[in-house]
Amino acid sequence: MPNSVNTNVGAMIALQNLNQTNNELMTTQARINTGKRIASAKDNGAIWAIAQNQRANSQSLNSVKESLQRSQSTVDVAISAGETVSDLLLQMKEKALAASDTSLDSNSRTALKDDFEALRNQLTKAVNNAEFNGINMVKSGGTTIAALANANGDQKITVAAQDLSLGGAAVSLTAGATFSTATQAANLITTINNSIAGVSSALSSLGTGSKSLASHLDFVSKLQDSIDAGVGNLVDADLAKESARLQSLQTKQQLGVQALSIANQSSSILLGLFR
Repeated sequence: MPNSVNTNVGAMIALQNLNQTNNELMTTQARINTGKRIASAKDNGAIWAIAQNQRANSQSLNSVKESLQRSQSTVDVAISAGETVSDLLLQMKEKALAASDTSLDSNSRTALKDDFEALRNQLTKAVNNAEFNGINMVKSGGTTIAALANANGDQKITVAAQDLSLGGAAVSLTAGATFSTATQAANLITTINNSIAGVSSALSSLGTGSKSLASHLDFVSKLQDSIDAGVGNLVDADLAKESARLQSLQTKQQLGVQALSIANQSSSILLGLFR
């Protein structure tokens, strides 16, 4: 290679190597700063697109979880109301059974009647006030729950409403049910027994629905964690590896600067030939 003051090949090569080292150093510093190996589409368009799609799915699952949690709370309120209705029916049966005793005096039977009617009215209040977020599943014409089940929204988990109102599908006891005589009280016992059985069946359905919501909520939480971990595997940087690479590139950068300095001084050596 000829010695020339017009073209310093050594300096050109040293500069190219130094620029490459600087670019690699900037990439490593960016990975350390962001914690990501692929932070934008220009780093790796294909992997970034895959990761972005998975992020969309993960974020959509937040709405699914909220829907499941809200639905679970609504069903749990309905179950609490159903248990209250069942307890009230048990007490009403106790009053009716006591009033069916023909040896009971009229004053005692009247007191039992008043208690019975108070319990009946309390049952109606419990059913009408069993709301969560404006939704009541146990009143007449109650709302059936349809919770989101996936990120696309095309699958639902349905929990059917249960009519626990007086005279409804589960409770055959009517809103005007009462007694004045032992015979009337005795006739109510069968109706109350049927109502207790109907409420138990309704509670069983609500309980199964609540378990389904809870089970799917657990699955969605695990699915979201798996998706987030998968995205991390695609784009996250190995910081231990990047830290070691940073040290190496910083040393390489210093050596590159020295090499460029030496190459730049080579032309001055030619002056010695003319002394």
